[in-house]
Amino acid sequence: MVVFWLLSSASAEASDITFAVIGPHEYDLPVDFKPFNVFVQYGDGNAAGNYYDGQGARKPERGSHTWSGLSKYVHFWTFDSIPHVGFAYEVIQTESYRLADGTNYGGLGPTITGPAVWFKPNEHSTFGIQTFMQTPSATRKVLNPQYWSNLSSFMFDYEWKHFSFGGDLGAVVASTMHVRGEHSYHPGTAFHSNLRFSWKASRRWEPFFSMDWQNNAGWHDNTLGRSVADSSSREVTLGVGFMWKINPRLNITTRYAHSVDGRYVPETNAYYFKLVYLFEGALFSHY
Repeated sequence: MVVFWLLSSASAEASDITFAVIGPHEYDLPVDFKPFNVFVQYGDGNAAGNYYDGQGARKPERGSHTWSGLSKYVHFWTFDSIPHVGFAYEVIQTESYRLADGTNYGGLGPTITGPAVWFKPNEHSTFGIQTFMQTPSATRKVLNPQYWSNLSSFMFDYEWKHFSFGGDLGAVVASTMHVRGEHSYHPGTAFHSNLRFSWKASRRWEPFFSMDWQNNAGWHDNTLGRSVADSSSREVTLGVGFMWKINPRLNITTRYAHSVDGRYVPETNAYYFKLVYLFEGALFSHY
């Protein structure tokens, strides 16, 4: 659950679609449970050999290899006075490494934290909202976005006997970027959606399809009072993967995804990994 914005002299580029790391059952959440804790480790690697220009054509330029991770701790709880509603608070630390143009760098990126709340209209479905703040901090300046961001989205999940469908729809709203001695910029709002459709092939194995979409509004140069050229972008990716439910406390999800449409953005040619471990409390197999 992270979005990094990299500002170059000509454009602002998103390195990945927001929340693209999620797997199936990401929002298949319980209600009326005892408090418990979860650790989740996400990871992805992207070999972007091409770049989408303003007409949506892929060009063999601006290639790079990036690896990123998200280490997430979540505390789940309920209130007796608010039955049938679940709550969670998350703390997420991002990690990043990039290899491009003969240079490489890496380190810890911004920290992301915030709550989520949901309810179940019926025993098969879940609907809720989540909102997170991303800090303007990192161990290296090049990984530091230099501004605060809010990531808010609606989330949903529906379970059939043999299939599952879930996802989110949200936006990333950023504050103004102020860097001493440089122009002041305001990043445009990014809208995104992440959908997962899975087949419950067995109690342990669950193959799935994914679709991720993001549209970033362009940057605005406040100092010059004009928009930054070629700074808006969009991307759509499709992917396939599987979820391995090792036991009620531990599961692993892997996936491959590739861009099918884009504009002013490096292509996605990525593999994803997710590990979930439940520490204590109520056990549920789909987180």
